[in-house]
Amino acid sequence: MNDWQRKSPLDWETYVNKLVKVVAVEKHEYEGWLLTVDPVSASIVLATFPENEKVSISFIMGHAVQEVEILQEGDSDMKQRLARISAPEESQAYSPEELEERKNALKTWLETNHIPVGEQGELGRTLSVAGVLTIDPPYGPEQCSSSNEIILSRVQALVQGYLDKQH
Repeated sequence: MNDWQRKSPLDWETYVNKLVKVVAVEKHEYEGWLLTVDPVSASIVLATFPENEKVSISFIMGHAVQEVEILQEGDSDMKQRLARISAPEESQAYSPEELEERKNALKTWLETNHIPVGEQGELGRTLSVAGVLTIDPPYGPEQCSSSNEIILSRVQALVQGYLDKQH
């Protein structure tokens, strides 16, 4: 296990949204904006913005990382640009107030239909259904997540039905 793999997620978080140079095995070097680090494998996800092209994403496997050096801090514009890479298109269309409204309306509707639902996460932005399924902003069927396929498909169908009635 290398030094990079021994770091904790809190250590890795200090590199997120920063321009970094990664030195990997066999003297391979990569430069880019660090999007995230996989907490299990310590693999790094880098984003670069080649001129006149869409974003380019690179993955460096955690076991191959020898050194990570911060070259530049990300300003708020760059942080937003990086956030848009992984954020679903729909979530950009809603203001925080609209997302809160959507969450509360869906939560109320689920409760009305006797489906146990709560809020979780730091800001309570994620809905938790019966402790086995989560719904992230903007609270559509695509944002449902569960390891139980049957529950996932049923709740997705319910959410889609709910959204169809709203329009």
